Amino acid sequence: MNMLELILNRKSVRSFDGRKLDETDLRRLQAYVAGIHNPYNIPVRFVWLDAEANGLASPVIRGERLYVAGKVPRVRHCEEAFGYSFEKLVLYARRLGIGTTWIGGTMDRALFEKAACTGEDEYMMIVSPLGYPAQARTDVERRLRESVHADERLPASELFFDRDFSQPLTEESSLLEAVRWAPSAANQQPCRVVKEANHYHFYVKHSLPPARWDVQKIDVGIAICNLMSVEGGRFSLSDPGIAHGEELEYIATVRI
Repeated sequence: MNMLELILNRKSVRSFDGRKLDETDLRRLQAYVAGIHNPYNIPVRFVWLDAEANGLASPVIRGERLYVAGKVPRVRHCEEAFGYSFEKLVLYARRLGIGTTWIGGTMDRALFEKAACTGEDEYMMIVSPLGYPAQARTDVERRLRESVHADERLPASELFFDRDFSQPLTEESSLLEAVRWAPSAANQQPCRVVKEANHYHFYVKHSLPPARWDVQKIDVGIAICNLMSVEGGRFSLSDPGIAHGEELEYIATVRI
């Protein structure tokens, strides 16, 4: 399975079969994440948390034995860097047959932050269970997926634009499909891209109230990771000065 297929076929998993993660799979995953870097050069540290030993759980998860938490310094662009790095973990786990799902709210955050030894100068934004998918989803998972329309995405014409925001991009692009199918909080899909020749300008469309950090910037970091995982490219923070509405904010540019 190539990277594009991996991205398009990956699904969030909330129902696990209860088995402990195989030691070989765990070692491979830990070795891989030790080498994860993001284009912001902001370190994201991963912490492995035994669910039973730490009393960790989520009301939407069943059968999990292990969690992974990510921690990032409280600096500018930490959300985008976090999303990029955590998505690298998620995609590699999928390659190993390990199920994951992004959890930012349906948990006892204080308990997870304590278990991860989160410092005052860092954020623990997201955790994910790690395990092997159960043969069938629980009723809770099925209802949750239905409520956020998890198997649907906005049409490309609402997400991608040609040179500026006045003209939807009409050309079909498997590369941008990797962006379109990036996971996002509550499936809000805040990422917008303006294609200008071989430059892909990423923006966030704000639609959620302010919080300790901007979860929708995490979502754009995920989308940037998907594009660069498929095609590579040169990353920059050079705002092209394209006119846009107040709900939009420039994030980064990738030159292919």
